[in-house]
Amino acid sequence: MLIARHGWLSPLVLRQPRQGISLPKVMSSLAYASAQLHGNGQTRPNRQNYTQSLQSRFHMIVDPFSLLLVLLGPFVGSFLAVLADRLPRGESVVLARSHCRSCHFDLPFRDLIPIWSYVMRRGKCRFCGASIPPWLLYTEIAATGIAILSVLANSDPVLAWLDAVFLWLLLTLAVTDLTRFRLPDLLNGILLAVAMLLSLLPGGIGPEAALIGALIGVGSFWALRFAYHRLRGVEGLGLGDVKLMAGLGAFAGPLDLPLLVLLAALSGLAGGLIFHLTGRARSDAPPLGKRALPFGASLCGAAAVLWFLRVMAWWP
Repeated sequence: MLIARHGWLSPLVLRQPRQGISLPKVMSSLAYASAQLHGNGQTRPNRQNYTQSLQSRFHMIVDPFSLLLVLLGPFVGSFLAVLADRLPRGESVVLARSHCRSCHFDLPFRDLIPIWSYVMRRGKCRFCGASIPPWLLYTEIAATGIAILSVLANSDPVLAWLDAVFLWLLLTLAVTDLTRFRLPDLLNGILLAVAMLLSLLPGGIGPEAALIGALIGVGSFWALRFAYHRLRGVEGLGLGDVKLMAGLGAFAGPLDLPLLVLLAALSGLAGGLIFHLTGRARSDAPPLGKRALPFGASLCGAAAVLWFLRVMAWWP
């Protein structure tokens, strides 16, 4: 059986249709995945195979295109931070100069070096001393980590770049949702296109499964949004979350989609409880049950976890 690179819960024969989900099938798939991850006496690679795998990944890291990906990671993260900050505001992402939000002075080049400039300035503006939001630094660090993980997870530089682009899109969407409660249509559309492209590659879930996953994702979330509005009279799910499910559904496919939603729901609930219990919410904030939560960020995080699980199922 050929195991698809992008299938974790239910490894599939490439380009063959997958059957519907049931609890016994999910449990059987989990057992199969566990055997793939931990070895069952037949599939576990020996020390020589591990050594060969590590050697191949070392050669992958020193590959010029892969090395370029890693070196560009911090700069891509800086651009993604600008994108997440300006796109929801309707500001130009390319033409406008980077400037301080407090004093509006244009930042010199030495203050635009990713990670380094933030650390050297201790998160303060050079001109007015205003604090720079720390999520800008976190975005640059996360984008760099994504580049490194993508290189380590792939033996092909092209696949490494595509995985990095996909994860960078997830990062940007998560940041925009966390900071602005917005999921821009442009980013959702690009995410769908990249997810469909990944499905066409060797080891992908196939365009049929990707399309079905996208339709199920959008349809189910639209139905949930409609039903909640009819029952409560308010919007319980943003339209951006519905559009986001097109790209995430195309990435997950119909069988891994329930896992993605479950991970997102659990992480969103945990994040909301932690935020509430640690007292970070304002005293005049509404109760937790009536408070808006950035569920799109949880969905993006769950998709990243699913990507990691699929990589682990293929390692080495």
